[in-house]
Amino acid sequence: MESSSELDRLLFFEQARKISEATYASNPLDGDNLTRWAGALLELSQFQSVPDSQKMIQDAISKLEEALSINPKKHDALWCLGNAQTSFAFLTSKEDEARPYFEKAAQYFQQAVDEDPSNEIYLKSLEISAKAPELHQEIIKQGLGQQMLGAGPSSSTSTSSSAKENLSKVVIN
Repeated sequence: MESSSELDRLLFFEQARKISEATYASNPLDGDNLTRWAGALLELSQFQSVPDSQKMIQDAISKLEEALSINPKKHDALWCLGNAQTSFAFLTSKEDEARPYFEKAAQYFQQAVDEDPSNEIYLKSLEISAKAPELHQEIIKQGLGQQMLGAGPSSSTSTSSSAKENLSKVVIN
């Protein structure tokens, strides 16, 4: 961990994940809880190795899809699903493999905007999603993709975590 605030963040989202998991056991049809659970998983994924992060993001996507099966117009779940798709795309080292995730993200951001057109965060996310594939391509071209994904002899977990966190700040915020 780089700081106590990161540790606090990790502990906070781990606790949120546990609470959501317990809540799900008693009420599996709570779309808000599923969305919170997925959000906690997305946050926790930033502290994982790339393969574990990808698994955690896929789990978050599954929970968000479940929330949307309960309420298809749940704009915060749509927005969170756009973030999950974007995060997964950035953890994909090949441009052609990442492209479908970026495309899905843009669709989910558009749906979130359609459901809540005055939400500035949704509007900004939709705007940024158009630039994400270009940023991903630039990362790969610069060779940062290999570093971020843990390929190559000089990469480290801290470099990987730092790169993933920086990317998520650009994409999610």
